[in-house]
Amino acid sequence: MLKKELRSSLLKKRRSMPEKEWREKSDRLCRNLQNFSLFQTAKTVLAYFSFRQEPDLSLLFTNIGEKKTFSPETWGFPRCVEKSLIWHIWQPGNSLQKGAYGILEPDLNAPLLQSSEVDLILVPAVACNVNGYRLGYGGGFYDRMLSSQEWASKPTIGIVFEFAYLQDLPIDSWDKPLDFVCTENGIK
Repeated sequence: MLKKELRSSLLKKRRSMPEKEWREKSDRLCRNLQNFSLFQTAKTVLAYFSFRQEPDLSLLFTNIGEKKTFSPETWGFPRCVEKSLIWHIWQPGNSLQKGAYGILEPDLNAPLLQSSEVDLILVPAVACNVNGYRLGYGGGFYDRMLSSQEWASKPTIGIVFEFAYLQDLPIDSWDKPLDFVCTENGIK
């Protein structure tokens, strides 16, 4: 199956998930991250705000739900600027705005984060395979970032629901595998 058809099929399946199931799976996924040693030792983590029923990571960085055992000191969230992701420090209570793709982004004036400050990147995906390759949304934002020398050595965790953790994915020459994949069933 081509990337375009696979992406469309998986996005449709994700959007059809009942909200209660989406919330439960997202919360289990967050608990798996909280229990992962790499997450527990990271001081600065890059994340994302859930869009179109992506796994919701807000349990990790807000006071919603149960008490967090481990939490990074600093959270970074992206703004899409032309063909790049620009990372800003964000904490609960800071303002957000909708960006060019309708995704919530930190305020333009929020403090910037440099790659040298980052310990871990949580990468949104449509799907990931058993070898860590990811199927993104087709814009290439994360592919370009993770291929650049300044970001290439940063540990990455792809974030998907278990139904999108696949044996195989179509792979292009520019695709780079992620270090780990996290689903509601665990870290792989």
